[in-house]
Amino acid sequence: MPFAIALFLQADTGVLAGFLGIFVLFILGIALLVIGAKTIRIVPQASVMLIERLGRFNRVAASGLNILTPFLDKPRAVYWTNTRPGLTSIDLREQFLDLPPQPVITRDNVTIHVDSVVYWQVTDPVKAVYEMNDLVGGIVQLTITGMRAVMGDMDLDHTLSQRDQINGKLRLILDEATDKWGVKVTRVDVKNINPPDDVRITMEKQMTAERTRRALVLQAEGERQAAITRAEGEKQAAVTRAEGEKQSAILAAEGAAQARLRNSEAEAQAIGQVASAMQDHGNPAQYLITTRYIESLRDMTKSNNAKVIFMPVETSSMLASVGAMTEMISETVGKHSSDDSQPPPPPPRQLR
Repeated sequence: MPFAIALFLQADTGVLAGFLGIFVLFILGIALLVIGAKTIRIVPQASVMLIERLGRFNRVAASGLNILTPFLDKPRAVYWTNTRPGLTSIDLREQFLDLPPQPVITRDNVTIHVDSVVYWQVTDPVKAVYEMNDLVGGIVQLTITGMRAVMGDMDLDHTLSQRDQINGKLRLILDEATDKWGVKVTRVDVKNINPPDDVRITMEKQMTAERTRRALVLQAEGERQAAITRAEGEKQAAVTRAEGEKQSAILAAEGAAQARLRNSEAEAQAIGQVASAMQDHGNPAQYLITTRYIESLRDMTKSNNAKVIFMPVETSSMLASVGAMTEMISETVGKHSSDDSQPPPPPPRQLR
């Protein structure tokens, strides 16, 4: 019986020793895992990690595999607004902050709500962590105060029309203030400027009236230009018409002159032929005067107003002489035509 008890106690001691060994190995494994986790740190690309040794800054761990001294080295955690609490890696890429609408009072005492976007980048992670407690919160507050300072010196109309100037001034203010924090502000953009409803309605009415005025001015200007153009056209048409009438009158005068010259030449030839035919039979001038006299009497008889015509006494003798002269001229012309085989002279023309 005592021998059995001794065997049982010996077997129980072996089991306890086995359990104890497994527990010790488990504890050692956990310790090794903890030590390994504290020793090996992998930093992502475009990120850095600040390593502190015994609470003091030691070095900057670049991206990739980094070996730390366990229980001596520890990554510095940051607690920034809009970031995960206790973040140990610092992103070096360009980031942005979308600010909610903020009330801003302009120089003409109009309260507007402005929202903006700020683009920034960490250039010195040591300054970003040790020079500013809450880097993101500081940038947000600095943007809000800078926006109120810039727009507070401007009227409402200027704030709506000069966004580029506002963006430039805000970027300069933020860049100068955040330079000692190791941050570079690359761009600031004002997205929306929302005035109150009553101001917006008044501005819309003002713009409507301004557009109506511009439309009336443009219409009046167009009518004035049209009247000027119409007057210029009429002037040019009158000048062209006068030039045409001038040229027409000149051509008509030249044509009349040419016609008179031709008539004079033809009449001169006729008189010459009459004079040559009457060389031996009388005075040609008397013949021509008598012919014109007879033509005048003929015209007088054709007039509708002439009811009674008084003939002078010497008319019959003059007609007799004309008849005699005509017979002599016809005989002379016939003789010349039979002798010389020439055509008879043309009848005498009326002098004009």
